[in-house]
Parts: sequence; structure tokens; C-alpha cells
Amino acid sequence: MTELLGDWRLWAALGATFLAGVLRGYSGFGTAILLAPVYSVLWGPRVGVPVMLLLEFFVSMQLLPRAAREADRRLILPMGGAATLAVPLGAVILLTADPEALRRFIGGFVIVFGLLLVSGWRYHGTRPLGLNLAVGAASGLLKGATGMSGPPVILYLLAGPEAVARHRANLILYFGIISVVSILGPLWGGLLTQAVFWKLLLALPALLLGVQLGARLFHVVPVRFYKPFATAALLAAGAVALLA
Repeated sequence: MTELLGDWRLWAALGATFLAGVLRGYSGFGTAILLAPVYSVLWGPRVGVPVMLLLEFFVSMQLLPRAAREADRRLILPMGGAATLAVPLGAVILLTADPEALRRFIGGFVIVFGLLLVSGWRYHGTRPLGLNLAVGAASGLLKGATGMSGPPVILYLLAGPEAVARHRANLILYFGIISVVSILGPLWGGLLTQAVFWKLLLALPALLLGVQLGARLFHVVPVRFYKPFATAALLAAGAVALLA
């Protein structure tokens, strides 16, 4: 424990964790997308991803009760079900892939996602059940392998006509659904080690504090100020994982 507290990587992780909490509390997403590349660089994917999955579980449980009342359950529940079935396949990738290659994939994927957000591209078609299931399955596969389920779902859902508050509730409900099953893969693979739980214990307060701040900022900070900040954070995190 003393050695961990004296490690600069822990303090860098805590700063990133607080920032990710602010993003999550404000927008309903951002925890995994920001922390996956950072944790993968600092601790490696097989430690960083389990820590992040456990953090995601706790923060989802904090935000879920209110979001479940406000979200479009007819849209989100089928997507969440498909993602739940796909998460174990992604977990196999996490357990068997080369950690260095997986870290670089995470970094590159986050950069591509950040650039898509900057470009303003969104899916603008209809939302039939089959497409909902396909997006959920792709998201679940990513969740199990990298801890990031957000990119396909965010680009898909944000194109809809719903108000910002409804978008936020949909994302929180979706991430809450898959956060439970996502920790089963690392548990089955023996990745939930003592080192993972020590890092979780130290990172969780920083995340919860950031979530509380972000939730308060949601009611006072216009989206036009938030989006450039969030995009810059994602691009920086992805570049660190890709190039470190």
C-alpha cells in the first residue's frame, strides 16, 4: 500500500479518474472512453480494464435510479440485452490478446471516436430493432475486450431528436445494464486481483467526487462549452495510449 501511494502512476490515474467522473456526471458517458487508454498505459490492460469496469459499475449504480425513470426503455433495453450477450466474447479477447497490441488499439480507437465527435458526424437513419441489436452487440464486444462500450452507442443515440436530458438518461441506463455483466469476464479469468482492488479503493472516491461535480455542472454549463473540453480530453488520452 505504501509503495502504491508513492508511485506517480497512481496520482496520474487519480487525476484522470476525477476528470472522467466530471465528464460522466455531466454527459452520462466518458468514464471508460477516457480511462481505458490512460489506465492501459499506466497499469496495462489486464489491470487497468478490470479497475475501470469496477469503477463503471459503482458510478452506474449511483446515477441509475433517476435515469431509469427518464430513459426510453423500449429503445435501450433491447440494446442492453444484445450487449450483455456479446460482452463474454469480448472478455475472451481481453484474456488472450497481446497487451501491447490491445493498448495501442484502445488508443487508436479513442482518437478515431474523438475525431468523429469533432466532425459532427452522426447516424441519421431510422432505429429498427435489428439495428438496435447490432449496435448493442458491437458495443458489448468492445466492452468486454477494452472496457469501452460507448463509441458506437453514443454516435448512434446522439443522432436522435430527443432532448439533451433524455439522451443523457438513455446513456446512463444503457451503461448501467452492461456494467453488471462486464465484470464477470475478469472475475472468471482471474484478473480481479489484490492489486486491482487496492487501485479501485483509491480511485473510487476521486470518481464519485467528479461525478457529483459533473452532475451539478450539467444544470449550469451550456453544452457548447462542454463539448470542446470533452473532445480535447479524449484525443489527448487516446494519443497517450497510442504513442506511449
